[in-house]
Amino acid sequence: MAFEVPELTFAHDALEPYINKRTMELHHGLHHAAYVNKFNAAIEGTDLAGKGAEEIIQNLDAVPENIRTAVRNNGGGHVNHSIFWSIMGANKGGEPTGELGDAIKSTFGSFDNFKEKFNSAGGGQFGSGWVWLVMTPEGKLDVVGTPNQDTPMSQGHKVIMGNDVWEHAYYLTYENRRPEYLKAWWNVVDFDAVAKRFAEAK
Repeated sequence: MAFEVPELTFAHDALEPYINKRTMELHHGLHHAAYVNKFNAAIEGTDLAGKGAEEIIQNLDAVPENIRTAVRNNGGGHVNHSIFWSIMGANKGGEPTGELGDAIKSTFGSFDNFKEKFNSAGGGQFGSGWVWLVMTPEGKLDVVGTPNQDTPMSQGHKVIMGNDVWEHAYYLTYENRRPEYLKAWWNVVDFDAVAKRFAEAK
């Protein structure tokens, strides 16, 4: 079965003023759709066609060399964006509580320290890419960046949350002011969804 762009759990304008409606229409409806179409085309007729997207991305060495770059870029784009949409929502933000909140404070000293490190990594990511909160293979939380549509899953990490720092994610509102976008983005993070990913990663 071919991969599809997941439906959003919120309207295109629900994240305003932090992420505007037109950005969401283009980002979800066109950019993500392009990754999905190219990913499906790359694996059509191969043994990969019956596997899950994350399973494929986690094992890039097993992908035939002649399609590996297309799978890495477009499969990664599909997986990364699917996570991205799932951890955002209207009237969200705030601060994580429970086990996730405790783990963040234990690892980074405070939630504010974590946000500062996350934003710094996102702002410092050269060119296009992502910034992530991951659980390492050793079971520790860490903040990492990846270029383009690479995903920490390919490096053995489990993704807890991530923010897209490609220009298409923010340029219509923030132009070249990526740090401003990174700061505003916390207002739309659904920490209930992030906490669920954290629980599943443990």
